[in-house]
Amino acid sequence: MYRRRIEKVLDRMAAAGLTQLLVSDPGSIRYLTGADIRPGERLLALYLAKDKEPALFLNRLFRLEEDVPCEEVWYGDADAPIDLLAERVDAAQTLGVDKDWPARFLLPLLEKCSGLKAVLGSDCVDACRACKDEDEQNKMRAASCVNDQVMQKAARFLKVGVTEKEVARFIENEYAKAGCETAFPTIVCFGANAADPHHAPDDTRLEDETCVLIDMGCRKDGYCADMTRTFCCGKAGEEFLSIHDLVRRANEAAEDMIRPGVALKDIDAAARDMITAAGYGPNFTHRLGHFIGQSVHEKGDVSAASNLVAEVGMVFSIEPGVYLPGRFGVRIEDLVLVTEDGCEVLNRVDKHCRSVG
Repeated sequence: MYRRRIEKVLDRMAAAGLTQLLVSDPGSIRYLTGADIRPGERLLALYLAKDKEPALFLNRLFRLEEDVPCEEVWYGDADAPIDLLAERVDAAQTLGVDKDWPARFLLPLLEKCSGLKAVLGSDCVDACRACKDEDEQNKMRAASCVNDQVMQKAARFLKVGVTEKEVARFIENEYAKAGCETAFPTIVCFGANAADPHHAPDDTRLEDETCVLIDMGCRKDGYCADMTRTFCCGKAGEEFLSIHDLVRRANEAAEDMIRPGVALKDIDAAARDMITAAGYGPNFTHRLGHFIGQSVHEKGDVSAASNLVAEVGMVFSIEPGVYLPGRFGVRIEDLVLVTEDGCEVLNRVDKHCRSVG
C-alpha cells in the first residue's frame, strides 16, 4: 500500500518536472510510510527522488512501530541533520519542499547546497492524498458512522437549561467511549451565538424556542469525520423553518450534482445561487466545503476560487449556511465521497428541522 502511494507521488513529481522532493508534513509522511511521528521542533523529512531509494530522516528520540518502505536515516540531538540531508540532495536539480517546512531548516539547507533551487512541491503529495484509496474510504465511513451516532445522542441530551459547554463535554466524552479522539474543538451554539460560524462554546444556557447548531467531528484510526446539524429547542418560528429548509435544499442541490468531472466551483455555485436567490446571499459568508482525511482541513476546497474538478475518491464537506447576526444561524454539513457515477453521502442523520429539548 505505502509503496503504491510513493509511486503515485513519484509520478506526480515527474509530471511537475521534479526529480527530488522533501516531504516534511507528519501527516503526509504517515500517509506514505505508516510512520506516525510528531517531531515537535526536531527535523523530520522523507526524501524522494527518481530512481533512488526513499530515505526517512528522523531523530533517535522517536520509535517506529512497524517497518517502513524506505531507508531509515537516524540522527541524535548532537548531530547535524541538515548535513545528512545535504549529502542526499542533488544541488544541480530543483528540490521540491513542503509548503510548511520551517525556514530554520530550509535556509540552512540552501546555504549548505550552493546553487540549489527550491520550489513548493507539496501539491505532488496533496493531490494523491485528496483521492482516498479503498482502505481510507472505509476508515472515513467508520469515523462518520461514529459521528452520526454521537450526534443522535447529543440531540437527545439537549434540554432547556443546559449550557453550550456541557453539551460539548458530553459529545467529547461520547467520542472517548467510542475509542475516538476529538478531531477539532466541538462547536455548540445556542440562539444568536449560531450566527458566528466558529463560535466557541460558553456558559450560555439553552432556552425554549431557540436554535441549536452543533458542528462536531471525531478522529478514528487516523481519519477524521465532520458534520453539522441545526435543531430547534421546542417550537420553531416560521422564519427559522423557512431558512432551515432553504439551507437543507441548498445542501442537497449541491450533493445531487457531484460526480467525476464536475468543477468544484460549480458545486459551490449550486448551493450559493439558491441561497442568493432567496435573498440571503450576503449571509452565506464562507466557502461551501473543504477537503478532509487525516486532517480536518486538507489541501483543496469547494469554492468559487477552486480550479479543481471532482475525482473518484475525493472526500469533502458540503456545508451551506445562513447567519443572521444577533438572531440565529443555520448550517447543515455532510461529508461526501466522490464515486464513479455520483457521490456517497457519509452522514445519515436526518437534515430536516427537528425539535429537541
